[in-house]
Amino acid sequence: MTNSTHLPHVTEAAFDVEVLGAPVPVLVDFTAAWCAPCRVLEPILARVAADAGPTLRVVSVDGDDSPGLSARYGVRGFPTVIAFVAGKEVARQVGVASKEKLLAMVRATSTVSPAV
Repeated sequence: MTNSTHLPHVTEAAFDVEVLGAPVPVLVDFTAAWCAPCRVLEPILARVAADAGPTLRVVSVDGDDSPGLSARYGVRGFPTVIAFVAGKEVARQVGVASKEKLLAMVRATSTVSPAV
C-alpha cells in the first residue's frame, strides 16, 4: 500500500463502485510506495481534494497492489492521474502536475466549480 495519509485508497475489488460508479468526477492517482515523484504529487492532490470538497473525489490506487487496474488503464509509469467523469476516462496526466492543471483536467468535461 502507498504511504498516502490524505487520499482514500481504492483496491481493484472496489474500483468499479468507488470510481466508475461515483456520482461526482474522480481523480485517480496511480502511485507506488517506492516512487519519489508520487510523494511530491500526493500533497498537491490532497489540496485538490480539500479545495474541491464534495464536487470532486480524489483517490489513490497502489499500482503494485493492483496490477490489474494498472494494466486495465494502460498505466506504464507512476505517478499517473486519470480523471473519470460518469465512469469514463476523460483526461490523463503522467508525472507531477500543478493543482491548477489537475483541476483543469476535470473542469473541461464536468460540472466542477471553476472557482475551485
